[in-house]
Amino acid sequence: MPSSRLAETVAAHGDSRPHHTALHLNDQAVTYGRLRELTRSLRGELSKLNLAPGSTVCVPAHKTPQTIALLLAVFHEGHIALAPSPDLGSAALGHLAQQARVSHLLTAAGDGVLSAEPVTAQEDAAQGFTVPDPGSAQLLLTTSGSTGTPKIVPIEAAGFDAFADWAAGEFALSPGEVALSYAPLNFDLALLDVWTFLRLGACVVLVDRQRATDAAHLAALTARHRVSFVQGVPMMYRLLLEHGGSFTAVRHAVFTGDRMPQDLLRRVTPAFPAAAFHNVFGCTETNDSFIHRVDPATLAGPMPIGRPIRGTQALVLDAEGGHLTSAGTGELLVSTPFQTRGYLRRELNETAFTQLEGRTFYRTGDIVTRTPEGLYFLEGRADWHVKVRGVRTNLQEVENVIAAHPDVAEAVVVPLPDPQAGVRLHAHVTHRPGSDLTGLRLRTHLGRHLPRHAIPSSVHLTDTPLPRTSTGKPDRNLIKQNHLKESDA
Repeated sequence: MPSSRLAETVAAHGDSRPHHTALHLNDQAVTYGRLRELTRSLRGELSKLNLAPGSTVCVPAHKTPQTIALLLAVFHEGHIALAPSPDLGSAALGHLAQQARVSHLLTAAGDGVLSAEPVTAQEDAAQGFTVPDPGSAQLLLTTSGSTGTPKIVPIEAAGFDAFADWAAGEFALSPGEVALSYAPLNFDLALLDVWTFLRLGACVVLVDRQRATDAAHLAALTARHRVSFVQGVPMMYRLLLEHGGSFTAVRHAVFTGDRMPQDLLRRVTPAFPAAAFHNVFGCTETNDSFIHRVDPATLAGPMPIGRPIRGTQALVLDAEGGHLTSAGTGELLVSTPFQTRGYLRRELNETAFTQLEGRTFYRTGDIVTRTPEGLYFLEGRADWHVKVRGVRTNLQEVENVIAAHPDVAEAVVVPLPDPQAGVRLHAHVTHRPGSDLTGLRLRTHLGRHLPRHAIPSSVHLTDTPLPRTSTGKPDRNLIKQNHLKESDA
């Protein structure tokens, strides 16, 4: 995928079916023939840079046909693309570029013109990071990045090919499909609803990130383009249903990212009368690893994450680190045919990956319950992670970024329920004596170091110490309760 093979496959569609639409964005339709021409033009511009073979370049993942063509051009030329969130702060982006040994920052304008900004190498900043290998992975994604330095995850070309083959078979996909791509291009969800569909020669309707919360626009896109495949977090489905209507062309509706609330599921069912419903579960490091075919008529209680995908092996560890051989609750480890070989930062791999029974397993940090029938349910996280708009976010790391501000004495970040996002973040911050810190200044600081989803939506600034429990730890429950009471007042 995200490899020379994928780029060649998409180019072949441009030869065999040049007038078939590859991408829609707002009112713009890009055929496979036009995508091939745009990619060729950008390849020519890339060649003028005289990059060393197998160079790594940074392509911020703006969700546009031009960015997709640029990524295909990078793959064609045998280079590696680091594709971080376009919302990433400048400081964090600079750290990532150094860690991945990026030579240039590349963007493609609306007219397809390439912009290339050289990146000055700082080898000291790359110490401890593996040199990316274009022979195994040509796409580098990042984890949620709740600190200024998200983890860099190589997406294995062979792993993507295996995943795309599985997805095409699991959902009976064909070149006549139309996918609605709601998640950002830098999310692992794009491996399915963008890259797998382009591999097939199908059509992808890109949701403009500036209009991602426009319910009327989202529903109109889905209906007008007769979308047959949708996947997204519960918030996407809430938006689709906001104006009513029926999406009769949808064959597959995939739930991902967060638990699907029962009340929402009851509304989704009649709105997609011809659809099969699926709950999928996974992460950037492993891609999808569980799937559950949802029968809304019989589902009672929490929705399971399902059973392991074909070729995936799952283990559950108890509190003492022993393997549960039957039903029980513990930490989930998975080994999939689609997973990365490891982060670029080598020291992280020692704790994140482990060799068991001749296979490499990823320690997800998720707590699951396995039933006697082999069905898995997600119970929560083993660490400080929560999901904000479907993105795994580490609360403690967000706190560290806030605490790095010179006017902050201490800070606590707590998750709060949100009807749209599922979870939103609230920060309780004690500023230093004599400080004139304001919420705006703190947000400006956070914007330089955090992606949008990790920036707390509300901040309480005070000159009093944090409330604490009897053991001296910050009283997070009290902070939650106090803020909720103030919000309701």
